[in-house]
Amino acid sequence: MDKAWIGDAQNRIREKLHKTAERSAHKVPYTTRNGVFDDWTDNISWWTNGFWGGILWQLYHATKEKLYRELAVELEEKLDRTLMDPEGMDHDSGFRWLLTSGAHFRETGNEEAYRRTLLAACNMAGRFNPAGNFIRAWNDWGNKEARGENAGIAIIDCMMNLPLLYWASEQTKDPRFYQIAARHADTVIRHFIREDGSVIHIGEFDPYTGEFLRSHGGQGCAHGSSWTRGQAWAIYGFVLSYLHTKREKYLECAERIADYFIANIPESGTIPVDFRQPAGCVWEDSTAAAIAACGMLEIAKAAGNGEESCYYQAARKLLFALYDKRCDWSPETDAIVQKCTAAYHDREHEFTIIYGDYFFIEAIWKLTGQELFLW
Repeated sequence: MDKAWIGDAQNRIREKLHKTAERSAHKVPYTTRNGVFDDWTDNISWWTNGFWGGILWQLYHATKEKLYRELAVELEEKLDRTLMDPEGMDHDSGFRWLLTSGAHFRETGNEEAYRRTLLAACNMAGRFNPAGNFIRAWNDWGNKEARGENAGIAIIDCMMNLPLLYWASEQTKDPRFYQIAARHADTVIRHFIREDGSVIHIGEFDPYTGEFLRSHGGQGCAHGSSWTRGQAWAIYGFVLSYLHTKREKYLECAERIADYFIANIPESGTIPVDFRQPAGCVWEDSTAAAIAACGMLEIAKAAGNGEESCYYQAARKLLFALYDKRCDWSPETDAIVQKCTAAYHDREHEFTIIYGDYFFIEAIWKLTGQELFLW
């Protein structure tokens, strides 16, 4: 496979995003309707609301076009409403603030952005339950009758939010953030990663004793199945924990999960919602491909094998399949990556989702050396 498509993808991203950003000023996008980004400003605590900011910062880093920075800072300021909302602050703080205020601080050294990111990290650290050494995923405080129902719930997605804690530890020289992140990662290895490298989505603990009680099917097709985006979160999340801690067991875990993922990639290179979904089901989730590719590229770099690595080659295959078959390059539509699915049992499948674009852009930027590393 030649590399010409990588440069072409980079140029097309720059071309399309400039027009999309101009059209999408003041929005907080999640998906598109008739090719146009929607706006989640009125639901500002939604977990995906940092990804548009991440896209804008990646484009600003690569082009230094003022428009991207201005729109990214505006979105960051909108998220202040969530910082003051206990129900809105959950374990997905990394997704929201590393890609917005964290990116702002990395790129410019802005002190207000630093304070926002640190405040989000402190809140996330407060979700740690020392009884089971896990970070609580979701809230239930807004409903008096339901309070406590989610107190023992942790999910695989949190592996991608741990870098917020590592960042806080590195910035403040306070090891508590690091210890919380590492203990959560150790718990995930023990209870979420199966022998074959597949992962569970949701784990439930007794919040008082810390005993692991059961797993739940979550966003995959069934209990015991293999939700592909969960696999991707785990691949990327564990290699990121390795990069921040240099603990070999995290890299080994990332490789084991990636080996399982690679063994299940269809010949087409497009990724199903669940590797164990029924044979007749053809639903895809392009976000899983983009996220997994980002993680595999980092594994290849960390292991020192570079382009010769099976992980690098698999990432290239996934990204080329997206570029060739699942990208809408029209300047008249807003999203790039098509056929994304949030959950197997949702009513709607194979639409556009903002983090599909984010991780695809991040992966292409990794291949072209333009990336602003935000994790």
